Amino acid sequence: MHNLFIYTFYRFKNLQNIKNIKTIFENFLKTKKIKGTILIANEGINGSISGNKDDLDQIIKYIKKTLNIRKLDIKENQINFDGFNKLRIRIKKEIVTLGKGNININKYKGKKINPLNWNKIISDTNTVIIDVRNIFEIGIGNFKNSINPKTMSFREFPKKMADLNLNKNTRIAMYCTGGIRCEKASAYLRLKGYQNVSQLEGGIINYLNFVQKNKMKSFWNGECFVFDKRVTVNKKLKRGNYFQCYGCRRPITKEDMSLK
Repeated sequence: MHNLFIYTFYRFKNLQNIKNIKTIFENFLKTKKIKGTILIANEGINGSISGNKDDLDQIIKYIKKTLNIRKLDIKENQINFDGFNKLRIRIKKEIVTLGKGNININKYKGKKINPLNWNKIISDTNTVIIDVRNIFEIGIGNFKNSINPKTMSFREFPKKMADLNLNKNTRIAMYCTGGIRCEKASAYLRLKGYQNVSQLEGGIINYLNFVQKNKMKSFWNGECFVFDKRVTVNKKLKRGNYFQCYGCRRPITKEDMSLK
């Protein structure tokens, strides 16, 4: 079981014939021992799947070939148990739901900040740091001095962002779990006239991996919520101390589980 990995990936790309793409993926993946979720929309692909590394690498190669893409933003984490219960391939209106119609993400997305430079960015008092995740995720862990927009879902981000009433010239740096929400949020903000928008490349997961490999000081506080059976990961990207409530699906502690 120690050869199991979770691959989380996404790519914004204009896709046609997504029903056909879904069928093609289903036929290929049924030959592999893979679990997880892959979302397909006209704006691109977003997935989180677990299995052995050979199968996962073959699937990534197949996705790239099928969608005619050279680059796919991927985060790899080794695990010692199945990350998901089953495999689901679903067609959606958006691969991450903002609810603002078609946005040319690749044209408008903000500048990506390498994890090497992130500590310096968030230490700059002239930069406004915004956590693009939901309120319960932020409660588990965050970067110091970041703004919590207090969203219950990503759909609320545009309104909550407007409520902050930031000057359109404000230097904004955003972060999220794996980069996908930031990429869409930054494109939306630039469309709305914000001039200086950037995001943490690869999100929190990429940052934690980078600082661990390069023995850098980590500015991350707490744990990070992830969308699989691990529920949360710690600074070393190992399974964290949270469990998932079977009722509300939110992360809970051992202490929460003992409450009556």
